[in-house]
Amino acid sequence: MSIYRTTDGPPAAERRPLEEPVDSGFSAPSVDRALEILERLGDYPGGLTLSGLSAALGFPKNAVFRIASTLRARGYLARDERTLRYFLTEKLIRISQPRIQKKGLIELSMDTMRELRDASRETVQIGRRFGAEGVVLEQVEGLHPLRISVDAGLRFPLYNNAPGKLLLAFMPEPEREAMIRELRLARSTARTITDPRALARECRRIRQAGYSVDFAEADEGIHCVAAPIFGPQGDAVATVWISAPSRRLPQASFPATGRQVRQAADRISQSFKIE
Repeated sequence: MSIYRTTDGPPAAERRPLEEPVDSGFSAPSVDRALEILERLGDYPGGLTLSGLSAALGFPKNAVFRIASTLRARGYLARDERTLRYFLTEKLIRISQPRIQKKGLIELSMDTMRELRDASRETVQIGRRFGAEGVVLEQVEGLHPLRISVDAGLRFPLYNNAPGKLLLAFMPEPEREAMIRELRLARSTARTITDPRALARECRRIRQAGYSVDFAEADEGIHCVAAPIFGPQGDAVATVWISAPSRRLPQASFPATGRQVRQAADRISQSFKIE
């Protein structure tokens, strides 16, 4: 699975079965349906029509329309007026950011991300883990005519790219070991790690080095280098990384770039303490 997507209609992710709701005796059916709509649309970055949502969830169209209209009015959904497809906005991502005082992670990170972009001239991105995936929160595009660009909200695996491996490596050990057992290590390129033991070794190397690298493991011709952002409690709450074409970010430059990205991540981590 590629971490990078064009912005003109990425393919939908594989549908995941919805978990059975917990029957507490105090459930609110309309809330359940709203959450199921949000979760289902999370599997379809390109969006779904009203008919598509109704069919995917088995809900009546009129019920889906009412709930989707409410979510759209509150800013959680948007609709393409040409295709009539509903899709998630960035609001869910933004309200779930780690916060210090009234400032969110992105607000605390943008100045440092711009400084890193100016120094490297490459695209700088920030993301965090949600369950068994990472999510791009924001980016500062590079200064080259040919540059990496993705949409905020793009999800990525935790094993075949630098930010994903970084987030995996800095999970608590028992949780990390369980996650490695659960991950489906599908091959994206010839360099993708597909052996769980090799992935565990890579996580140990990342923790020791303090940064992770992606040697065209998700996409041919694209390299990235990531470092952890630590919250006030000392846990890795997010990651910041550089993405670039391999000819501008060759393997020989990984150690120097790793130090550069780690310094930026440390400055962002420090901003949590200052706030």
